[in-house]
Amino acid sequence: MTTKNKKLQGQVAIVTGASSGIGAGVAKALAAEGALVVVNYASSVEKAEEVLHEIKQAGGDGFLCKADVGKEADVLDMFRETISRYGTVDILVNNAGLQSDAKFHEMSVEQWNRVIGINLTGQFLCAREAIKEFMRRGVVPGRSASAGKIICMSSVHEVIPWAGHANYAASKGGVMMLMKTIAQEYAPLKIRVNSIGPGAIRTPINYAAWQTPQAYQQLLKLIPAKRIGEAEDVGRAAVWLASDDAEYVNGITLFVDGGMLLYPGFEDNG
Repeated sequence: MTTKNKKLQGQVAIVTGASSGIGAGVAKALAAEGALVVVNYASSVEKAEEVLHEIKQAGGDGFLCKADVGKEADVLDMFRETISRYGTVDILVNNAGLQSDAKFHEMSVEQWNRVIGINLTGQFLCAREAIKEFMRRGVVPGRSASAGKIICMSSVHEVIPWAGHANYAASKGGVMMLMKTIAQEYAPLKIRVNSIGPGAIRTPINYAAWQTPQAYQQLLKLIPAKRIGEAEDVGRAAVWLASDDAEYVNGITLFVDGGMLLYPGFEDNG
């Protein structure tokens, strides 16, 4: 692919939680389309270094930035460093997230607060700073049709209840309404905010669901496409939502789930 044909050439993208899993896949996909990628991580610098190395080996560029997105000071520092290095931010992928599972009656307030703090408050903090920068800069002709793009990483569990994961499901339901509300509020400024809702993706966070043939076959009962998703599937969706190809797309959740939301329990007439 020649430089002039890359969809995100020269744009600056922050990808939170980019050291592994979906975040790593998205970071590499954006870089392949010409974006300068800030590979955010919270703890595993070695894994983040591997992601950045792969990006550079493929001809892309970026830098590492340690920040806990649940901490306001860390988020402010991450945006300051990015703008200091690159001048601006064009794309935010709000990907950082975690699970801390428990039966609801056994769930501690610490488990609740940690998941909400990263999965929802973290997205609020990062989106707020991104929007401030988008408003400051505005639309730059020839760079992008939009002043800025935010992609919130949600889940099929913004729609599907998930017993034993009340904190996680609540966080993703909150992400859905956060995304829609700020999309509505800032659309007049040509700021686009959308979500991706992954289904079962082959990542470390759900390793137990696919690690054995038996577990994998059980998982496939929930997926009409009869395969688990890969981080690259989500990466391609993120590239599209961040590009001018999706310039008239605002306030939607793009589900990348192999049909998991199609009520597969009814595929044989229930």
